[in-house]
Amino acid sequence: MQTPKKSLKQKLLMRHVTLAATMIALENLVTPAVFRQTPPFSRWRPVHAGRPAMSASWWQWVASTDSLTARLIAAGGEKQFRVRLLRQGVGWSRPDEARVLGMGAKRYAWLREVALCLDDTPWVVARSVAPLTQLKGQRLEGLGERSLGSWLFRQPGLARGPLEATSHHPQFASRHGIESRSVWGRRSVFHHRYQQGGLSLLVQEYFLPAMADELDLPSR
Repeated sequence: MQTPKKSLKQKLLMRHVTLAATMIALENLVTPAVFRQTPPFSRWRPVHAGRPAMSASWWQWVASTDSLTARLIAAGGEKQFRVRLLRQGVGWSRPDEARVLGMGAKRYAWLREVALCLDDTPWVVARSVAPLTQLKGQRLEGLGERSLGSWLFRQPGLARGPLEATSHHPQFASRHGIESRSVWGRRSVFHHRYQQGGLSLLVQEYFLPAMADELDLPSR
Protein backbone atom coordinates (compact mmCIF):
# COMPACT_ATOMS: atom_id res chain seq x y z
CA MET A 1 0.00 0.00 0.00
CA GLN A 2 1.50 3.32 -1.06
CA THR A 3 1.88 6.19 1.42
CA PRO A 4 -0.09 9.27 0.27
CA LYS A 5 2.16 12.00 -1.04
CA LYS A 6 2.37 15.18 1.01
CA SER A 7 1.03 18.31 -0.58
CA LEU A 8 3.28 21.30 -1.21
CA LYS A 9 1.52 23.16 1.62
CA GLN A 10 2.24 20.33 4.09
CA LYS A 11 5.90 20.18 3.05
CA LEU A 12 6.32 23.93 3.54
CA LEU A 13 4.65 23.73 6.97
CA MET A 14 6.92 20.90 8.14
CA ARG A 15 9.99 22.78 6.88
CA HIS A 16 8.87 25.89 8.82
CA VAL A 17 8.37 23.90 12.04
CA THR A 18 11.78 22.22 11.69
CA LEU A 19 13.48 25.58 11.06
CA ALA A 20 11.79 27.17 14.08
CA ALA A 21 12.87 24.31 16.37
CA THR A 22 16.44 24.62 15.09
CA MET A 23 16.52 28.38 15.74
CA ILE A 24 15.26 27.93 19.32
CA ALA A 25 17.90 25.28 19.99
CA LEU A 26 20.64 27.53 18.63
CA GLU A 27 19.39 30.49 20.68
CA ASN A 28 19.58 28.45 23.87
CA LEU A 29 23.12 27.43 23.02
CA VAL A 30 24.49 30.89 22.25
CA THR A 31 22.44 33.11 24.61
CA PRO A 32 24.12 33.64 28.01
CA ALA A 33 22.08 32.37 30.95
CA VAL A 34 21.74 35.87 32.37
CA PHE A 35 19.57 36.86 29.38
CA ARG A 36 17.37 33.77 29.74
CA GLN A 37 16.28 34.55 33.28
CA THR A 38 12.67 34.00 34.18
CA PRO A 39 10.63 37.21 34.49
CA PRO A 40 9.95 38.67 37.94
CA PHE A 41 7.34 36.64 39.78
CA SER A 42 3.98 37.88 40.97
CA ARG A 43 3.47 35.33 43.76
CA TRP A 44 5.33 34.99 47.04
CA ARG A 45 8.35 32.68 46.74
CA PRO A 46 11.41 31.96 48.91
CA VAL A 47 13.74 34.93 48.57
CA HIS A 48 16.55 32.79 47.12
CA ALA A 49 14.25 31.84 44.21
CA GLY A 50 14.25 35.51 43.23
CA ARG A 51 18.02 35.91 43.32
CA PRO A 52 18.58 35.29 39.55
CA ALA A 53 16.11 38.07 38.66
CA MET A 54 17.42 40.51 41.27
CA SER A 55 20.36 42.87 40.96
CA ALA A 56 23.09 42.70 43.59
CA SER A 57 22.08 46.14 44.88
CA TRP A 58 18.48 45.10 45.49
CA TRP A 59 19.51 41.74 46.92
CA GLN A 60 21.29 43.57 49.75
CA TRP A 61 18.00 45.24 50.65
CA VAL A 62 15.50 42.46 50.04
CA ALA A 63 17.49 39.62 51.64
CA SER A 64 18.73 41.56 54.68
CA THR A 65 17.51 40.36 58.07
CA ASP A 66 18.57 43.31 60.23
CA SER A 67 16.48 46.41 60.96
CA LEU A 68 15.06 47.98 57.80
CA THR A 69 14.47 51.22 59.74
CA ALA A 70 18.18 51.47 60.60
CA ARG A 71 19.13 50.76 56.98
CA LEU A 72 16.80 53.45 55.64
CA ILE A 73 18.08 56.04 58.11
CA ALA A 74 21.68 55.27 57.14
CA ALA A 75 20.91 55.36 53.41
CA GLY A 76 18.96 58.61 53.73
CA GLY A 77 21.90 60.50 55.19
CA GLU A 78 20.67 63.93 56.25
CA LYS A 79 17.09 63.24 55.19
CA GLN A 80 14.54 63.14 57.99
CA PHE A 81 13.10 59.67 58.64
CA ARG A 82 9.44 59.39 59.58
CA VAL A 83 6.85 56.64 59.97
CA ARG A 84 3.52 57.76 58.51
CA LEU A 85 0.69 55.75 60.02
CA LEU A 86 -1.85 54.95 57.31
CA ARG A 87 -4.12 52.51 59.11
CA GLN A 88 -4.17 50.57 62.34
CA GLY A 89 -6.97 48.51 63.83
CA VAL A 90 -9.13 45.46 63.32
CA GLY A 91 -9.99 44.19 59.84
CA TRP A 92 -10.04 41.25 57.49
CA SER A 93 -6.79 39.58 56.53
CA ARG A 94 -6.27 38.57 52.89
CA PRO A 95 -6.48 34.82 52.10
CA ASP A 96 -2.72 34.51 51.54
CA GLU A 97 -2.04 36.32 54.84
CA ALA A 98 -4.42 34.05 56.74
CA ARG A 99 -2.75 30.94 55.26
CA VAL A 100 0.76 31.94 56.21
CA LEU A 101 -0.39 32.77 59.76
CA GLY A 102 -2.37 29.55 60.10
CA MET A 103 -5.61 31.45 60.62
CA GLY A 104 -9.01 30.16 59.64
CA ALA A 105 -11.04 31.85 56.93
CA LYS A 106 -13.20 34.86 57.83
CA ARG A 107 -11.30 35.70 61.01
CA TYR A 108 -10.63 39.22 62.14
CA ALA A 109 -7.00 40.29 62.50
CA TRP A 110 -4.99 43.24 63.76
CA LEU A 111 -3.79 45.26 60.76
CA ARG A 112 -1.21 48.00 60.53
CA GLU A 113 -0.27 49.86 57.33
CA VAL A 114 2.49 52.46 57.28
CA ALA A 115 4.73 54.40 54.92
CA LEU A 116 8.42 54.72 55.80
CA CYS A 117 9.36 58.18 54.56
CA LEU A 118 12.52 60.17 54.01
CA ASP A 119 11.81 63.92 53.93
CA ASP A 120 8.10 63.00 53.71
CA THR A 121 8.63 60.94 50.53
CA PRO A 122 7.54 57.29 50.96
CA TRP A 123 10.41 54.91 50.21
CA VAL A 124 8.74 51.81 51.63
CA VAL A 125 5.16 50.86 52.44
CA ALA A 126 4.49 48.08 54.91
CA ARG A 127 1.51 46.03 56.03
CA SER A 128 1.59 43.92 59.19
CA VAL A 129 -0.99 41.35 60.24
CA ALA A 130 -1.48 39.38 63.47
CA PRO A 131 -4.28 37.15 64.81
CA LEU A 132 -6.44 39.04 67.31
CA THR A 133 -6.28 36.11 69.74
CA GLN A 134 -2.51 36.57 70.13
CA LEU A 135 -2.39 40.32 70.84
CA LYS A 136 -3.08 40.24 74.58
CA GLY A 137 -0.27 41.95 76.48
CA GLN A 138 1.72 42.89 73.36
CA ARG A 139 0.80 46.62 73.43
CA LEU A 140 1.12 46.92 69.66
CA GLU A 141 -1.84 49.28 69.49
CA GLY A 142 0.29 51.92 71.21
CA LEU A 143 2.97 52.03 68.51
CA GLY A 144 1.48 55.04 66.72
CA GLU A 145 4.10 56.52 64.40
CA ARG A 146 6.99 54.63 65.94
CA SER A 147 8.48 51.96 63.69
CA LEU A 148 7.41 48.38 64.26
CA GLY A 149 11.06 47.36 63.98
CA SER A 150 11.90 49.39 67.10
CA TRP A 151 9.53 47.06 68.97
CA LEU A 152 10.31 43.77 67.17
CA PHE A 153 14.05 43.77 67.68
CA ARG A 154 13.68 44.37 71.44
CA GLN A 155 11.47 41.33 72.07
CA PRO A 156 13.30 38.42 73.73
CA GLY A 157 12.66 35.06 72.11
CA LEU A 158 11.03 36.54 69.00
CA ALA A 159 12.46 34.83 65.91
CA ARG A 160 12.13 35.76 62.26
CA GLY A 161 10.93 33.09 59.83
CA PRO A 162 12.23 32.62 56.27
CA LEU A 163 12.01 35.58 53.91
CA GLU A 164 9.81 35.47 50.83
CA ALA A 165 9.89 37.90 47.90
CA THR A 166 7.53 39.05 45.18
CA SER A 167 7.24 41.56 42.36
CA HIS A 168 3.52 42.19 42.81
CA HIS A 169 2.41 45.63 43.90
CA PRO A 170 0.94 46.72 47.27
CA GLN A 171 -2.63 47.53 46.34
CA PHE A 172 -3.36 48.92 49.81
CA ALA A 173 -1.01 51.86 49.16
CA SER A 174 -3.27 53.44 46.55
CA ARG A 175 -6.08 53.71 49.12
CA HIS A 176 -3.85 56.16 50.99
CA GLY A 177 -2.81 58.23 47.95
CA ILE A 178 0.59 56.53 47.59
CA GLU A 179 1.85 55.07 44.33
CA SER A 180 0.98 51.38 44.36
CA ARG A 181 3.85 50.28 42.12
CA SER A 182 6.84 48.69 43.82
CA VAL A 183 10.20 47.37 42.72
CA TRP A 184 10.30 44.42 45.12
CA GLY A 185 8.28 43.21 48.05
CA ARG A 186 9.30 40.90 50.87
CA ARG A 187 7.62 39.29 53.85
CA SER A 188 8.35 37.11 56.85
CA VAL A 189 6.61 35.93 60.00
CA PHE A 190 7.97 36.81 63.43
CA HIS A 191 7.03 34.32 66.14
CA HIS A 192 7.95 33.43 69.70
CA ARG A 193 10.55 30.70 69.52
CA TYR A 194 9.85 29.04 72.88
CA GLN A 195 6.25 30.03 73.57
CA GLN A 196 3.55 27.79 72.14
CA GLY A 197 0.53 29.81 71.07
CA GLY A 198 2.52 33.05 71.34
CA LEU A 199 2.47 35.94 68.92
CA SER A 200 2.79 35.34 65.17
CA LEU A 201 3.20 38.60 63.27
CA LEU A 202 3.37 38.81 59.47
CA VAL A 203 5.42 41.78 58.22
CA GLN A 204 5.24 42.71 54.51
CA GLU A 205 7.45 45.48 53.11
CA TYR A 206 7.42 46.93 49.59
CA PHE A 207 10.26 49.02 48.17
CA LEU A 208 8.98 51.92 46.06
CA PRO A 209 10.38 53.54 42.88
CA ALA A 210 11.08 56.78 44.79
CA MET A 211 13.66 54.91 46.87
CA ALA A 212 15.26 53.47 43.73
CA ASP A 213 15.46 56.95 42.19
CA GLU A 214 16.97 58.57 45.29
CA LEU A 215 19.60 55.85 45.78
CA ASP A 216 20.22 55.34 42.05
CA LEU A 217 19.28 51.67 42.27
CA PRO A 218 18.53 49.51 39.21
CA SER A 219 14.95 48.97 38.06
CA ARG A 220 15.19 45.38 39.32
